[in-house]
Amino acid sequence: MTDIEIARNTKLEKIVDVAKKIGLDEEDLELYGKYKAKISDSVYKKIENKKEGKLILVTAISPTPLGEGKTTISIAIADGLRKIGENSILALREPSLGPVFGIKGGAAGGGKVQVAPMEDINLHFTGDIHAMTAANNLLSSMIDNHIYFGNELGFEKVVWKRCMDLNDRQLRVVETGLSGEKKIVPRMDKFDITVASEIMAIVCLSKDLKDLKEKLGNIIVGYNKKEKPIFAKDLKANGAMAVLLKDAIKPNLVQTLEHTPAIIHGGPFANIAHGCNSIVATKMAMKLGDYVITEAGFGADLGAEKFLDIKCRKAGLKPDAVVLVATIKALKYHGGVEKEEIQEENLEGLKKGMDNLYRHIDNLKNKFGLNVIVAINKYTKDTEKEIKFLEEELNKNNIQVSVVEGWAKGGEGATDIAKKITTLVNEKEDFKFIYEDNETIKEKILKVANKIYGAEDVEYSQEAEENIKKIENLGYGNLPVCIAKTQYSFSDDAKNLRCDNKYNIHVRDVEIKGGAGFVVVLAGKIMTMPGLPKVPAAESIDIDENGNIIGIF
Repeated sequence: MTDIEIARNTKLEKIVDVAKKIGLDEEDLELYGKYKAKISDSVYKKIENKKEGKLILVTAISPTPLGEGKTTISIAIADGLRKIGENSILALREPSLGPVFGIKGGAAGGGKVQVAPMEDINLHFTGDIHAMTAANNLLSSMIDNHIYFGNELGFEKVVWKRCMDLNDRQLRVVETGLSGEKKIVPRMDKFDITVASEIMAIVCLSKDLKDLKEKLGNIIVGYNKKEKPIFAKDLKANGAMAVLLKDAIKPNLVQTLEHTPAIIHGGPFANIAHGCNSIVATKMAMKLGDYVITEAGFGADLGAEKFLDIKCRKAGLKPDAVVLVATIKALKYHGGVEKEEIQEENLEGLKKGMDNLYRHIDNLKNKFGLNVIVAINKYTKDTEKEIKFLEEELNKNNIQVSVVEGWAKGGEGATDIAKKITTLVNEKEDFKFIYEDNETIKEKILKVANKIYGAEDVEYSQEAEENIKKIENLGYGNLPVCIAKTQYSFSDDAKNLRCDNKYNIHVRDVEIKGGAGFVVVLAGKIMTMPGLPKVPAAESIDIDENGNIIGIF
């Protein structure tokens, strides 16, 4: 059966009954039908004195184009913990329509470990991302309207971009205002995908509605002739934007196929954004469960680094353990095995690919000082010989490992890792950031490049040099850095899988996100508006005469 058929054939519990497992009543919920709900603001007071549970971060080795199953493993672990009698809860990101209709076709887990209702979660869900798109584009329209009616604030340069939550490379650079109407000033504009927008980051990093409104006001939308920043609050736009986002900032409650509570909220990409779910969702989950399973996007060099250096820094969080997901196919891929041969048994390629795994382990254990366990996400074509080889190699190096069969067996296939996690979270850690707030922007970038990516040095374009100087002169040099680069390599070259030789990171531009409170560093050829693949998943997605959705997996 396909994922969607497995999900459709599973009887879900009503969301009010799921909520009771974590101490919430019906009055604590704002219902979106029988199986989805927003968690009301009133819950914060109800849980403020509760003890926080253990936080488990799920990350991965450098992925292949189809991903390595972080969400699948996250769900399996949460279900596995419930199987052994623990009060677990998930805190995950919302899927973007970009990859759903692009290459992935869905991002709600797979097989017997899914969050549900999976069609809703993968598509419009509770409308959070639509609200963010609307708030973003409301600000754009208010900027251009202000310029149309006389430009009192003296816009010389507009830096705010429009957005939409679909992959559309044609919108990366556009020219707007071509109607020829009097007073309309044509200008070059750009689109980001919504999940890479500053609005998404702000929602995910805000503590509450008041904080959200303040952060929205601090968005830099442009500069005047004296190169002084113009803010969203100067346009009096942040109030209306907050109105559009008043429900989007509330976490969403759903369930796994085994009825484990799951809070799904916020969905920034990790290659072009900060890659973590919302602070409010994570903190709420830690008050509601004894074990909180959360994930950060793409490989640990991207998602985990940003989770630790940005989210943990801003929210005062620290994971009690890290699960590093690896697959046999990805290890062989990074070991140089050709794509068409990746399903065949190849111990030599597997061994070579373990260099990638060891680098991620070293970063997490020795650079960040965290406890790590490797989760082998087992696929049906993995051979016992390959799995045994991988386990033996990791055991030789005193690295904890567990084979997870959640896709085929559900929570039962993750009880081994669940038991190991309950022990691992009590071991001593020495958590530390990669850089400090008071370091310069270049020092921060270099430390991430050296320590996490393994690069020799960082090279900057003239535009990046000028923008760094400008950002620091404006007083934003103390902010963390969010490096946007390819997810397929430790380097900024997607084809350099092995990273055997010396390499530098190439920074082409640097942007200030004054509302979100970080500096975006664009490295290599990474784009903040992705494109569709040659054969997009959208071609296979359909709806039958009975209203059943087909093709989401």
